[in-house]
Amino acid sequence: MMKKTAFFTLLIVTLSSLVFTSFRLLKNPADAITGTWLTAGDDNAKVEIYESHSKYYGKIVWLKNPIREGKKALDVNNPDKNKRNNPIIGLQIISGFEFNADDNIWENGKIYDPQSGKTYSCNIRKEGNKLKVRGYIGFSLLGRTEIWTKTD
Repeated sequence: MMKKTAFFTLLIVTLSSLVFTSFRLLKNPADAITGTWLTAGDDNAKVEIYESHSKYYGKIVWLKNPIREGKKALDVNNPDKNKRNNPIIGLQIISGFEFNADDNIWENGKIYDPQSGKTYSCNIRKEGNKLKVRGYIGFSLLGRTEIWTKTD
């Protein structure tokens, strides 16, 4: 009786471990960019990237300098005059990215730069706890890459 109990206990522990490992392996690799990322530069921000309907988006959740000229930082350079009073914190700057598993890249998205008011085509590569965020006009060879660092 004792041997059967020990055997079943061992069997349950082993199966539980296999099930847990299987669930971890089933995690969508595209979700690797979700979370909060610190942008590059002196006037940096934190961007929270999230998934919605199999696409990836990001919004500013923190600013190093949230007050400018004595007021809350606003999207003053937005080409749409109706959006110039929108706060920078909460502003969606990343939109519509799709994961390309063959190339391990998030692509076909856009990135908005509130400092210039311009929107660029963009792709994202993840390397360890860093994102290589490449904004460009036309095609990727003519662009600029920033390195963002995972914060959570």
